Amino acid sequence: MKKTFPLQAPGKDDARVRDKIRHEVNKYVRRARRKEVPEGFAQWDFACKVGAAAESAETRSLKEVAGAIDAVAAAGATTVYLEIEAVPAQRMGPAVG
Repeated sequence: MKKTFPLQAPGKDDARVRDKIRHEVNKYVRRARRKEVPEGFAQWDFACKVGAAAESAETRSLKEVAGAIDAVAAAGATTVYLEIEAVPAQRMGPAVG
């Protein structure tokens, strides 16, 4: 998913607009996780980029995307660019210590 979302909508609170963006991200992740994983892989991982524009987008983990959306909004941007791609991955074992 590569998409630019507006951070303000007329007649809507900005926090609700950000909630809607996060909801769309979660819908995409749920849909991607339902797909069959290719042979030799155990799960889906997600490569994410978030920024005010595609050129300034920074790599983030999936857990950091929600906070990054809020950070872009706090910086005063009018739009947020999200790029999330499902990548097949191996399951990591517990850390040995």
